[in-house]
Amino acid sequence: MTPALEAAYAEPHRRYHTRRHIEQCLALLDAVPDLSEGERRVLTWAIWWHDAIYDPKAADNEARSAELARQGLRELGASLHERDEVARLIRLTAGHSVEPGDRLGEILVPIDLSILGAAPQDYDAYARAIREEYAHVPEDLWRAGRGRVLQHFLDAPVIFPDPAFAGRFEAQARANLSRELASLN
Repeated sequence: MTPALEAAYAEPHRRYHTRRHIEQCLALLDAVPDLSEGERRVLTWAIWWHDAIYDPKAADNEARSAELARQGLRELGASLHERDEVARLIRLTAGHSVEPGDRLGEILVPIDLSILGAAPQDYDAYARAIREEYAHVPEDLWRAGRGRVLQHFLDAPVIFPDPAFAGRFEAQARANLSRELASLN
C-alpha cells in the first residue's frame, strides 16, 4: 500500500501483527463472494489500516489506526463516506463485536480473527507471537489477562458472525482457545 504502512508493519516489536497478517487477511477477503467493487475497496483499506498503529502498551491502537486511515485515505482521494466507513470498521476490531446486519463488519471481524480457527500448529505459533509482543508483561499478569481474553471469546454465542466464516473456523477456534486457556491454568 503506502510506504508508511509498509514501515508500520515492519516495526521490530511486531511478531504477529505484521505484513504477513495483512496478506493473510487480504487472501481471505479475495475469497468472499458477492461484494460490490466499493465494498471490496473499503474492506481492503480497512484490512490494510486496521493494525497500522500497534503498541502493545497502548489501549487506543484501533482508534489511532482509524484516524491514520482517514488521513491516508484522504490523500489517496477516497470519499468522505469511504473514509468514515473504513474508520468505523477499524474501530470494530477493538472489541470484535458486530451489530446484526452490519454486513461489512460481519466480514472484517471474522477475517481479523481467522487465526483463532487455524490449524493447531498455526494457532500455537500465533499464541507464541502474541506473547512475544507482550513480553513486557510479567508472566502471572499475562496468564490472567490472556485467560480473560480467551474466556471472553469462548463465552460469546458466536466468534465469527458471518455464517460462512463460522462454518469454516468456529469449531476449530473454540478447540484452540480452550486448549490455550487450559495451558494457562
